[in-house]
Amino acid sequence: MKTVKHILEAKGPEVHTIGPEDSVLDALQRMAEKGVGALVVTETSGQILGLLSERDYARKVVLLGRVSKDTPTRDIMTAEVVCVGPEQSVDTCMGLMTQRHIRHLPVVSEDRLVGIVSIGDVVKAVIDDQQFAIDELHHYIMGNR
Repeated sequence: MKTVKHILEAKGPEVHTIGPEDSVLDALQRMAEKGVGALVVTETSGQILGLLSERDYARKVVLLGRVSKDTPTRDIMTAEVVCVGPEQSVDTCMGLMTQRHIRHLPVVSEDRLVGIVSIGDVVKAVIDDQQFAIDELHHYIMGNR
């Protein structure tokens, strides 16, 4: 069974963050530069305050007529952040994401942000596991003829 640690080993531990007082426009520019759909909002100490996603932008800026350059990330971030540890299973992550309707899970170890997994990362891990099982069954069947 794959864990979050396995996903981070494959994709790397890089996490993109933004400060709570930075503008939403700055956050959008960073997301575009880095090719990500969410940023972890952190204090300078590294403490997680929230998560800012493209979905937050669409629902809390665009639809409410706010101005991106005048709105701090603190005002639109999702403050209730669901985090996981590196030992969590991929199945647990998929369950959390499905139940909570979320697409990103920051990874915390010893009170430190060490990575982030997206729904795409989790789905890829599940597909990889299924393909491995299929290949093993194929080799088993072909080897017993």
